[in-house]
Amino acid sequence: MNSQPTDNWDMVLEPSTRWWDLQLRDVWHYRDLLWMFVRRDFVAVYKQTILGPLWFFIQPLLTTAMFTVIFSGLAKLPTDGLPPMLFYLAGITPWNYFSTCLTKTSSSFVANAGIFGKVYFPRLVTPLSIVISNLIQFAIQFLLFFAFLGWFAWKGAAVNPDWAMIFLLTPILLGIMAFLGLGTGIIISSLTTKYRDFTFLVAFGVQLAMYATPVIYPASMVPEKYAFWLNLNPMAPVIEAFRAIYLGGTIPWDGLGISAAITAVLLFLGIVMFKKVERSFMDTV
Repeated sequence: MNSQPTDNWDMVLEPSTRWWDLQLRDVWHYRDLLWMFVRRDFVAVYKQTILGPLWFFIQPLLTTAMFTVIFSGLAKLPTDGLPPMLFYLAGITPWNYFSTCLTKTSSSFVANAGIFGKVYFPRLVTPLSIVISNLIQFAIQFLLFFAFLGWFAWKGAAVNPDWAMIFLLTPILLGIMAFLGLGTGIIISSLTTKYRDFTFLVAFGVQLAMYATPVIYPASMVPEKYAFWLNLNPMAPVIEAFRAIYLGGTIPWDGLGISAAITAVLLFLGIVMFKKVERSFMDTV
């Protein structure tokens, strides 16, 4: 049998072996699939529950009430003169978005192995859909926070929203949280295909990370010798900046710069690892 030269073929399919070829253009070409996944991720969360979308309100309310009783009422932790319930809700709202993005994207390969093994599409669409669908959940919980903010302001609480910074910084803080959760999550997802220990480590690690982030305490109570290490936590300046623009306070600009730099590095490393693992993960997952 004579083999036909490849020059006579209309198209030659070859695997991409260049580590810098991230193929992000393919994600845009499959944007319709991305929005289908976004709808699936959002609807499927509480589809067969009795209370349905009300859980988006119940979860942060119960968590805030528990923190108020335990950490403010019993442990007497300071809240920088802010109403405890508003202080904790301002920390829980952004933290929930980041932690949910991280935990759900960290299982992208394992959870979607059945789909990945049957049809081609850019695998990065799956974790991106999680980050976008969680924005809807964040928006709902943010409205809850904003309602409490209005209530406490009407009652005369010492809250001073900076409206100019709210419009300027809120999209930036959202971007940092989204890309940080995405980058860290897909790094873990790439490692989980070979080392399933990371599956158990994620849930436990996220809980520990919350206590290393000023969610239940203000950064002002952290001793000076630990302040540097706190700033290396990219979510710490984000939480502090979120509180500062909505409740009043000093925006940690230096910390936000460090947080943005760490986020950019983790996102780039995550995408590179994700693209590398997706070529052969079906052999190990």
